[in-house]
Amino acid sequence: MTAADRVANLLGALALAVTDRTSAAIAAAAGQSVSAAAALSAMHHFLDRPTLDQLRRVLGLTHSGAVRLVDRLVHAGLVTRGPGPDGRSRSITLTSAGRQAAERVSAARAAVLGDALDDLTPDERDALHALMGRLMASIVRAKDGGAWICRLCDLVACGRADGECPTANAAAAKYGPDARAGITATDTGGDASTSVGEPS
Repeated sequence: MTAADRVANLLGALALAVTDRTSAAIAAAAGQSVSAAAALSAMHHFLDRPTLDQLRRVLGLTHSGAVRLVDRLVHAGLVTRGPGPDGRSRSITLTSAGRQAAERVSAARAAVLGDALDDLTPDERDALHALMGRLMASIVRAKDGGAWICRLCDLVACGRADGECPTANAAAAKYGPDARAGITATDTGGDASTSVGEPS
């Protein structure tokens, strides 16, 4: 086994551990599934009254899976359905309870990630940030379809509006400047023709 193999194996284990802890925390915070928690978070942070298709693309769900998810969220009083922008589609809007749940999801995610970094010094965090930014840019360049990488992100923390988000910057390099501005869904694996009006 080479040094590169050991690093790759450790990265895989770390990614799985962080994913498991984050998934458990956000599902508990929402009182819903991980996909539902991600939906609430996305609608809270960047999806303003998305259509079912827009939400489906962000979460990487099939149409039927998205319908079932929204049905559960409506039944739980976390979202409502309303008229869409084109008269044919339907939009999905967070209720007050849904926004509160989304805020709990964001806080739970931040707590898990903050705990994971507790043992690092400020200099180590800076070094890790630089390395993770390079890794994320590489992942975006290789990504083609699927759920959006940023579906759970705190877009203020990533510095997207200031051009500091490595994911958005890599998307802009791959798809054009509109991706950084949040006009298209492409920067984290959406369809290049899908406009959502907010970042992915």
